[in-house]
Amino acid sequence: MTLRILAASTLLLCAAGALAQTAPAPAQDGMVTVSGTVPNETTKAAVLDHLRKLYGADHVVDHVEVGGVVTPANWSRYVTAMIGPNLKQVSQGKVQVQGNTIDISGEVPNEAVRQQVLSSLSGAFDSHYGIKQNLHIGQSKQKVLDDTLANRTVQFQSGSSILTPAGRTVLDQMAAAIRKLDDPFIAIVGNTDNTGNRQSNIELSLARASAVKAYLVAKGIPAANLSVSGQGPDNPIADNSTEAGRARNRRIDFRISKG
Repeated sequence: MTLRILAASTLLLCAAGALAQTAPAPAQDGMVTVSGTVPNETTKAAVLDHLRKLYGADHVVDHVEVGGVVTPANWSRYVTAMIGPNLKQVSQGKVQVQGNTIDISGEVPNEAVRQQVLSSLSGAFDSHYGIKQNLHIGQSKQKVLDDTLANRTVQFQSGSSILTPAGRTVLDQMAAAIRKLDDPFIAIVGNTDNTGNRQSNIELSLARASAVKAYLVAKGIPAANLSVSGQGPDNPIADNSTEAGRARNRRIDFRISKG
């Protein structure tokens, strides 16, 4: 399943009986761990092949054991069939297949995706299999940042990268929101209006983005999770011919990135 920063997905496979006695080591960030017991090497190879094609060979951790289990009819074919694109829409997730029961949990972006994932799982198995699900709809990380900013701007002293008290207040709230998001990677982008020299504005926008990063790091946000850039006047969101428009264009954007 698709992984969030600092969360790993686990696919547990067990043909029958108890799960493997030895728990695998926790997966590293961005990795998918597959563990449990399958009936033969052919099934193991097929499962790993499907996972590696879906997530990339370097992102699959193999803890699968072989032998000593009895499977329901067509179990191996059904299990490999369920490993498809819809599974990647589940984040922070786990799928457990034990005998003829499929148990899936994790986070999906919306109800439509939840139904799509469950439909694809159901379609991969026959009517003798049952699905238990605990898929919850997560709030978009980007929406959390946008709602925290709430159409406000991070204010600086005129022509400088020194934060005003009002600017620091906004960033205090932003830091609190970021800490609740499980260590996201965030691009901090500085912007200006089109008044004055373009190159000077680009340099100022970068300096302001860097000042925001420094402030957030001082509030406990990992520096490695924050990138900065300055776009100067090149990405306006309002009309620069009015004072109100220029004020809106002098802003800091916070964008969830993939790291």
